Amino acid sequence: MDLSQSLNLNTATENPLFDPTYLNLEYLFNQILEFFRGIFGLGSSSGLSSTVSFFKILLFVLAVFFIFIIIYCFVRLLEIRKKEREHLKHEIAEYTRKKAEQEKAFGEENGIKNVRWYNVLHYLSSPNSSDWKLAIIEADSMLEDLTNQLEFEGENLGERLKTVDRERFQTLNDAWEAHIVRNRIAHEGSSFELSQHEANRIIVLYENVFREFGYI
Repeated sequence: MDLSQSLNLNTATENPLFDPTYLNLEYLFNQILEFFRGIFGLGSSSGLSSTVSFFKILLFVLAVFFIFIIIYCFVRLLEIRKKEREHLKHEIAEYTRKKAEQEKAFGEENGIKNVRWYNVLHYLSSPNSSDWKLAIIEADSMLEDLTNQLEFEGENLGERLKTVDRERFQTLNDAWEAHIVRNRIAHEGSSFELSQHEANRIIVLYENVFREFGYI
């Protein structure tokens, strides 16, 4: 063996970095694997089992936590919607009350017994045929309220008109004829043709009924 070969051998023996074993990828991988096994305790089956158990417990706790969050959010959403409905109901009731007070005050100032009838006449005086239909619809709504106040039997206006005694309702035929036109407007919509003359005639029928009972 010559001098250069002797020096190379001595250098490899003294410095392990030059050991060909460390250039083996499989060896390096096994060393790294052993390192992580030593840290996480995966070297034995008991260590692996305990780690798996830990992750199972962790996942279970997280699942329970997220289920709780979902349930909480759902309950809060129901509470918020309930409060919104109550608030909306209160606002509608308050608006209806204020509107009724305004209409009453307007009627007293102008000598009008029923402001709703004033609105009917206002719609009827419009040049638009759609407003004439609104006049009939509003008058029919007034008729329904009237029959309700008179405690006629029936769940709706049609049933009340069928069951009421003619001796108690002298203008029953007028009410029926006007109500039939209102139903045609509701069912046929914009396709129902209504002249201003016909609208005036129907409103007169409602007026006959309302004057019989002192409603206007």
